[in-house]
Amino acid sequence: MSDEDLISVDYEVYGRVQGVFFRKYTQAEGKRLGLVGWVQNTRAGTVQGQLQGPRSKVKEMQEWLTSTGSPKSHIIKAEFKNEKVIDSLEHSSFNIVK
Repeated sequence: MSDEDLISVDYEVYGRVQGVFFRKYTQAEGKRLGLVGWVQNTRAGTVQGQLQGPRSKVKEMQEWLTSTGSPKSHIIKAEFKNEKVIDSLEHSSFNIVK
């Protein structure tokens, strides 16, 4: 592990992000980057969750959530809030929450 800060950030993604495998792709990308956290659909038609890991990898995932997403998704915007430095990871893996 580098001496890079571990951070935690909450996110919500707006657009056509449900019914297009967005959660599955988000989970796969998070795992690929070595992040932990979760992702779930909301009743409002958005996708929300939390990311935790080294700052540079979280920033990379934020960029992915803002501009890439799943192949059939259409992202209007992504919002990030509650960013904070953490001492240790609060999740053990990256999960899809039903």
